Amino acid sequence: MPILFQSLFDALYTMPLVGVIFWSLVENIIILLVCLVVGHWLVEHYQQHPITEAPEPLTATEIWLAVSCVLLNSLVTIIGIYLWRNQFIIVDFSLSVVRIVVDVIVLLMVMDLGMYVFHRLAHHKWLYPIIHRTHHLFENPRPLTLFVLNPFEVLGFGGLWLVVLVVYSANWLSIILYLTLNIVFGLVGHLGVEPMPSAWINLPFIRYISTSTFHAEHHMDDGHNFGFYTLIWDRLFGTLSPDYLSDFTNARHGIAIQNAEDVG
Repeated sequence: MPILFQSLFDALYTMPLVGVIFWSLVENIIILLVCLVVGHWLVEHYQQHPITEAPEPLTATEIWLAVSCVLLNSLVTIIGIYLWRNQFIIVDFSLSVVRIVVDVIVLLMVMDLGMYVFHRLAHHKWLYPIIHRTHHLFENPRPLTLFVLNPFEVLGFGGLWLVVLVVYSANWLSIILYLTLNIVFGLVGHLGVEPMPSAWINLPFIRYISTSTFHAEHHMDDGHNFGFYTLIWDRLFGTLSPDYLSDFTNARHGIAIQNAEDVG
């Protein structure tokens, strides 16, 4: 497998621009399709653990936003390959296990902090209508909601990722592992059901890792839970939902979070 990925990097380094564009589009389309298939299976499999009410019927707006997200993610990929080819991004091609593990942890923590900051800024009253309100139109998430983003938000997160790669020379396998984990966390956060076991929130270290409940709460209460991979920054800066533990427990017992309008 490492040889296969290394061969792919070698091919991308010399591939004509047309080939890079085609490869980037295919890659991001496959990611979308895999997320939809796996996400649908998870929602069906864990439907007895709902966090939110069932989402509204799919709209054309969601589909077009998801399409634009795929196209813009492809653009970010193309720019990343260009920066790598021109030595702005330096990739380490060693197979050091220690280096791989350290780089994955660094990428996760740095990106988690960076996205937390970007996410909070996106909720500023001047930026929210431009960048982030689109995503919050959908309180009850479904797997496709991961891709239902304002174009400015897609480019913002993509730009942050490229800046991190320019500043930090990461191992090639760590980059692949990070991107895979990024997709997994994003998908889990938009299931609308809780697949994590009940013991999750009581396990040392594990309880600081994000869950589906954690992000679903943010969709319904945009003043809390700005993190992505961990709860660390929300705990540190006092933005963790006070209902997180009870909402997680309720989801595991089949009780969804009630919309504030329904309660009122």
